[in-house]
Amino acid sequence: MADLVYKPVSTDQQSTARQDFVLEEAGIEDPVIFEEKPGTSSRLHPLQRPKFRALLDYARPGDTVHISEMFRLVRGNQHILDVLDVLHQDCLALRIHDGAFSAMDLTARHPRTGELLSTVKFMVQTLAAAGELQRELTYDGLRAAEAKGSKGGRRPAVAAAQTTDVRTAYLEGRSIAALARDHYVSRGAIRTAVADLLPVYAAAAPGASAPELLVTLDMPGRVADFLRAAELDDVERAALDQGVTVRRGQGYTLRVTAVPAAHRRLLDLSQPFDGAPGTAVIPAQRKARREYANRVGALGAPAGP
Repeated sequence: MADLVYKPVSTDQQSTARQDFVLEEAGIEDPVIFEEKPGTSSRLHPLQRPKFRALLDYARPGDTVHISEMFRLVRGNQHILDVLDVLHQDCLALRIHDGAFSAMDLTARHPRTGELLSTVKFMVQTLAAAGELQRELTYDGLRAAEAKGSKGGRRPAVAAAQTTDVRTAYLEGRSIAALARDHYVSRGAIRTAVADLLPVYAAAAPGASAPELLVTLDMPGRVADFLRAAELDDVERAALDQGVTVRRGQGYTLRVTAVPAAHRRLLDLSQPFDGAPGTAVIPAQRKARREYANRVGALGAPAGP
């Protein structure tokens, strides 16, 4: 029995890095990999995608199909049901290693009729509808940002070939702002390139309070996802970009290193999770913010002047 891994890439600018990370953690031995060519539309029905068709032609009864997340493969509940029907007919198992479907046995069928269990079908349809709503909200947010002149996605990093020049120029006294202008990147990207050259704290002026040291706190993934779409200054953006992802069940925690003042500012920016007048509070979001608030609160009150 073979383990068949399917990896789609829907645009020329995307990579399979996140999928590779999830699938490597799964510890699949001797996988047979089917990777779509970059630019294969994610809106195309999975049964019409060249590499997924090749996977089904290659598969034999008893084989297992592995994907990192269900929505890497499908875009709606009918697509999901179509794929499950084909896998059932071909006697193939399906393993999803991350996301909402990872804890479900999507191959469960009635022992007498062989039909997909109604509970499984209900869960599939509910989660698929939630996924479609999330994508629509994401697209609406991106369109609104574009209308304001902003471009979605992670800010560009300093190219590997330019890193040495950036570091040399910084050591020679060139400012971070000037280097950002020279290389058409954000100041946060420059700080990332010269991170080990930055002082942990600056010398305090006479009579000034002692500068703050860097502190590492775990930020719930829901808070991190919200803040990535917020208006942040370069220090706050760099703190998020340099955060370390720690997987927690079906979610994750972002381990953020920043001065206490930056943590407090990030906490303030997540205030909408506690609800606003006329809006409903989502318990999971409020709980996530409170977890982060407890950790920030443990740092103590900010020092006075």
